[in-house]
Amino acid sequence: MRRLFPKILLAALSFVLLGAGPLAQAVEKGTQDEAVALVKKAAAYLKENGKEKAFAEFSNPTGQFVVKDLYVFVYNTNGDGINRAHGANPKMIGKNLLELRDADGMFIVKGFLAAANSKAGHGWVDYNWTNPTTKMMEAKTTYIEKFGDVLIGCGVYK
Repeated sequence: MRRLFPKILLAALSFVLLGAGPLAQAVEKGTQDEAVALVKKAAAYLKENGKEKAFAEFSNPTGQFVVKDLYVFVYNTNGDGINRAHGANPKMIGKNLLELRDADGMFIVKGFLAAANSKAGHGWVDYNWTNPTTKMMEAKTTYIEKFGDVLIGCGVYK
């Protein structure tokens, strides 16, 4: 029994550290302030490193621009609807998503463009979207900011 107890304790500790740790992190929700900060960080990275390197890093699902359930994405601001980077779904990159609608029929990318191309050059867009962490449809608000000829966004699931 004395030899069995340390093995059981080690197995339980491994489960907590290896099993529950990533699960707990995966469902932790980001805040609106964190979303804005991530967009600002992405803009600084874009300015310093150029589009090619920045878009690759923004699209890296284990990179510095995917935090909790937050991720950065990029679209051209010229209205073509082309996704340039996406931290949660690489299948979106390079596609024209101008006509993309949420579950309620709202044009999501058109909303992003309206916020980016507004006089302020930034804003929040509300819609419903599938959370890549939970795989559930959830209410989301996304902060959009224009930087040159692209917009950078990061959304928060409510």
